[in-house]
Amino acid sequence: MPQQEVETFGTEAPIGRPGQPAELAPAYVFLASQDSSFITGEVLGVTGGRPIT
Repeated sequence: MPQQEVETFGTEAPIGRPGQPAELAPAYVFLASQDSSFITGEVLGVTGGRPIT
């Protein structure tokens, strides 16, 4: 990624910053766990407030 893009990366999200790995990982762990065994066809919007269209 070019340096000039790094400085503004994530600012387009309503929360105003990029997501951190520790904020994203729980969604992946949940979907891979037995806790999500009854969930099918869902989208978890880990988007910092940006709507999924």
